[in-house]
Amino acid sequence: MGNNQNTDSRNILVLGAGELGMAVMRELSAQGSGAKITVLLRASAIETQDPSRLAQLSELQALGIETLAGDIATDSVSELAALFAAFDTVVSCVGFAAGPGTQTKLTQAAIESGVSRYFPWQFGVDYDVIGFGSAQDTFDEQLHVRHLLRAQQRIEWVIISTGMFTSFLFEPSFGVVDLANSTVHALGDWDTRLTITTPEDIGLLTARILFTQPRFANRVVYVAGDTITYGQLADVVESALARELSRVPWSVPMLTAELAKRPDDQLSKYRLVFAEGRGVAWDKAGTFNAEENIEVVTLERWVAGHLGS
Repeated sequence: MGNNQNTDSRNILVLGAGELGMAVMRELSAQGSGAKITVLLRASAIETQDPSRLAQLSELQALGIETLAGDIATDSVSELAALFAAFDTVVSCVGFAAGPGTQTKLTQAAIESGVSRYFPWQFGVDYDVIGFGSAQDTFDEQLHVRHLLRAQQRIEWVIISTGMFTSFLFEPSFGVVDLANSTVHALGDWDTRLTITTPEDIGLLTARILFTQPRFANRVVYVAGDTITYGQLADVVESALARELSRVPWSVPMLTAELAKRPDDQLSKYRLVFAEGRGVAWDKAGTFNAEENIEVVTLERWVAGHLGS
């Protein structure tokens, strides 16, 4: 085992095997010599006959990752705490899709379990800066998780702020890059800033942060694949496609009015929060990856790989 191996990170439990969970586990497996990695999955997922799920299970097996049966939806806080207690470090890769209350429940279970370190699902924006009562009400729970962790001394915690997943910026449903209509929309204005990181890079950086010595504890660590303006986004996409696009700003008042018409629409909530521009961007120069000189995927590189001819 390497000398820089974190003695509190020999036995790691990852929650969730979605896009981010798989990216994190691939990197933990690659970087963590001597670390034992386990993933918590529903019993039905472990016993599945679904071909795509079976392919995932065989990849986990090839990586040397063990499975543990548990259900974050139906297990109680105490039942989850009992599962977590066997591990040194718990990394939650279970996102908003798991439903309201899940982040709080997992955090309570981690605290009750007494694990050495907990990495909550906070792979997103800077909720402290955004504050309670934003347009995106799911963010309030993320702040509540931070308050729970800061109010206790039982376990150490690390929060990794990543900005938006790079691919989400190009989701047709999100409407920012609308290739079908050759249009780029600015959320707010063309100078509004946004930090983006790919899930693969989040996996890479999470593993590096987890194994860093002296270890990170009780703090927020910032990473960034890129920090851009919507004007730069339009320039990069135009350059990759070698054609001009219409540029249409979606102002804060316009997005506020849209949300008032559809108060339960998640994408409308996200658009408004990002348009307001608070807590959704930070300078790349001050990030963990910049300080450690770790190469990450910039907007230009992502666009060249996905939209370029």
